Amino acid sequence: MPFPLYLLALALFAMGTSEFMLAGLLPDIASGLGVTVGTAGTLTSAYAIGMIVGAPLMAALARNWPGRASLLAFVLVFLAAHAVGAATSSFPVLFATRVIAALANAGFLAVALTTAATLVPADRKGRALAVLLSGTTVATIAGVPAGSVFGTLLGWRATFWAVAALCLPAAIGILTGIPARRGQKDAAEGPTLRAELAQLKSPRLLLVMLLGALVNAATFASFTFLAPVVTGTAGLGELWVSVVLVLFGAGSFIGVTVAGRLSDQRPGLVLAVGGPLLLIGWPALAMLADRPVALLVLVFVQGALSFALGSTLITRILYEAAGAPAMAGSYATAALNVGAAAGPLIAATTLSTAVGNLGPLWASGLLVAVALLVAFPLRAVVEAGRSSEVLR
Repeated sequence: MPFPLYLLALALFAMGTSEFMLAGLLPDIASGLGVTVGTAGTLTSAYAIGMIVGAPLMAALARNWPGRASLLAFVLVFLAAHAVGAATSSFPVLFATRVIAALANAGFLAVALTTAATLVPADRKGRALAVLLSGTTVATIAGVPAGSVFGTLLGWRATFWAVAALCLPAAIGILTGIPARRGQKDAAEGPTLRAELAQLKSPRLLLVMLLGALVNAATFASFTFLAPVVTGTAGLGELWVSVVLVLFGAGSFIGVTVAGRLSDQRPGLVLAVGGPLLLIGWPALAMLADRPVALLVLVFVQGALSFALGSTLITRILYEAAGAPAMAGSYATAALNVGAAAGPLIAATTLSTAVGNLGPLWASGLLVAVALLVAFPLRAVVEAGRSSEVLR
């Protein structure tokens, strides 16, 4: 794989760490800024909304810029947002920086997905995306736990400064390693913005986007509420929460890596095998969560299956949106973040039911079941192989 892909993955590592790190920092932020934990929790919602809105908006604004320039601009805005957030003593200012950071993150991911696909032959998009998305999965393994430790030892502001610092080598790498050619489209060639937006009328594209949103909703429904399962249902100490999150992240890294080698030529295999296993896994985790060994094993497996399916569906979105070279990445980003925002909201409604802490796990199983029910009658579209798409 081309070296520039790893530079893009480094930037996504910093952004992924920022996106997920707040789970362990909210009490410290709340006490430091004089707000309630519930109010501090709105920072997570602000980021999710910024990601959903930012993906198509930022991609549209940057579509006529050189790919390197837009990627660099997004990284620098992301860096600045974290520097301001680390220095402020005002919660509204911090809230605003989270929205701005999310917009930059969404814009970067949308452009990076498109850029990654242009750095490799047309039939190797899946492997390229596996390298790119490894930045996010490694963030769940190393970045988020490290951020939590940083916050515990040095305060939440130190974690924000650390994320800002990570952006510096990423920015230098993008400036020196990404080709200067246009990563989006040549202004004199390629489809217009209206033509690219018209791709959203394609039932095939909308179907794969819907499936991506459902699978990601299932993933984040449970990932967001793993802590009470670990400390409550399984009866483990608080330190085990970090262990479980690392296991989930390690599984996600394995899933993305394996799927990346199959999603171009054998997407049907990933979906046909991984989908039913993922469906079985969430209820199994709910029923065995009180057994620590089973919990640890199943969390790893579910992380692998969730991200294997999710990354495969991202690849399918890019193939189906081949007629929208500048906006395709934003369609994938928006679909995944709709799921990331909706999943926890759906899961939260189950916490007050009879199943309690296990509700999110059952909700994840239901969301995967819906995805499979939608996909089954139209599986020929979802399983479309590499050759038919490349020849379009």
